[in-house]
Amino acid sequence: MVKIPPYLKKGDLIGVMCPSSKMELQAAEYAAGVISSWGYRVHLGITVGTSFHNFSAPDELRLEELQDMLDDPEIKAIVFGRGGYGMVCILDKLDFTRFRKHPKWLCGYSDVTTLHAHIHQRYGIPTIHSLMCSGITPETAGDEYVSSLAAVLKGKSYRYTTASHTLNREGSASGLLVGGNLSLLANASGSKSQIDTKDKILLLEDIGEYRYNIDRMMYNLKRAGWLDKLAGLVVGAFTDGRETTTPFGQTEYEIIHNMVKEYDYPVCFGFPSGHQQENYSLKLGMKHELKVGELRSSLKLHI
Repeated sequence: MVKIPPYLKKGDLIGVMCPSSKMELQAAEYAAGVISSWGYRVHLGITVGTSFHNFSAPDELRLEELQDMLDDPEIKAIVFGRGGYGMVCILDKLDFTRFRKHPKWLCGYSDVTTLHAHIHQRYGIPTIHSLMCSGITPETAGDEYVSSLAAVLKGKSYRYTTASHTLNREGSASGLLVGGNLSLLANASGSKSQIDTKDKILLLEDIGEYRYNIDRMMYNLKRAGWLDKLAGLVVGAFTDGRETTTPFGQTEYEIIHNMVKEYDYPVCFGFPSGHQQENYSLKLGMKHELKVGELRSSLKLHI
């Protein structure tokens, strides 16, 4: 039985902290103001607006603050400040005992994929793959993607659609939605955080990777069994792709298409998720329905 965290009510407290890379205080304060306008109280943690090399703070301090927010009964959700790198450095020292008894919504993507995967595989508690405070700016504050975070925190259902793509494989599927950033998923292979993807819908996205490395990471997933028995595959944005002096010869989407061509499950390319403004909030670890059609594709939260 899936233990779903309680949805938020007006006046609830949301914690904001940076478990990985640093974030400017002014940007976090702006995002906090937008979240407050949704009717919530916001607590900015001590890892917001600080820096330690590329990190927001030393491992010990990031660990302590995330642990405190996971355990604090007054905090009903955590919207992470930004991704970057650093979650894996503290993951194995976190104690999820209280979180398992009293789960709360954990919201983010990119480096937060490490936390999403671990919690899903170890405890089966849903989390939210969404933009973070870094994605709530004066330019985006009123758009549908920021609004989608407000909606899912309240428990609203959703059905997101996207245009067809030439590499799509048509069909329908249902299953728990899992996944996120390809680099972090490949990094989890062979660890206790590796997701059992059988009969699940896998989401993939990434940013700033050399195309040969996308190919290598997809082979990692394939050899580790991630791709064998999926119910469906949703491919989000692969932004800022990089090439070596000699081009690899395939785009990111072509690499993924060729990697899964032997299977028969539906595949949706170009879904609005990932390192771009078009980044819908998705409830990982909950059942979804994927429909890939000739003209449109859709991903719907199953109620």
